[in-house]
Amino acid sequence: MVTSPLLWYLNRGTGVVLLVVMTLTTLLGMLATGRGFRPWWPRFVTQGVHRSLAGTSVLLLIGHVVSAVVDEFVDIRWWQAVVPWGATYRPLYLSLGTLALDLVALVVVTSLLRARLPDRVWRSVHVSSYVAFGLAVVHGLGTGTEAGRGWFPALTWCCASVVALAAAARLVGVRRGLVRSRP
Repeated sequence: MVTSPLLWYLNRGTGVVLLVVMTLTTLLGMLATGRGFRPWWPRFVTQGVHRSLAGTSVLLLIGHVVSAVVDEFVDIRWWQAVVPWGATYRPLYLSLGTLALDLVALVVVTSLLRARLPDRVWRSVHVSSYVAFGLAVVHGLGTGTEAGRGWFPALTWCCASVVALAAAARLVGVRRGLVRSRP
């Protein structure tokens, strides 16, 4: 049986850091597409940092999933990391994390193929990253061993609130842009 406190710390640590990095990635993604962002700040810088953080998120996500599967203290099989049903450990919350992983994988694949895809297809798939973020938040609150401690729920709600407020502001900005562009 492979189990170690190191795997436990690695799994929990990557989960917490992943939450923060995904929050920053999502925020920068919104800023990179926002038309009204500061003219003195080049969009390519925001997009570059967004891509770098997205890559970091993917690496953290891989570490999070691998450490959860390798650590046999809790029975999570490799296929339960990609198939969102059949989990024996906290099945609802693990399934939500699996769905988040699957959506992130879809976003990554379409981003790598962006030059070959119609812009509308890429955008519609990329928007699913908001859903992945929400699923990941619920997964962390439901399955994380830190979920019962005051600092982790506070951090999680802070990250979720920041993304929700930024998304609302982005929607308002898009709506205003649509209204202004009408004849």
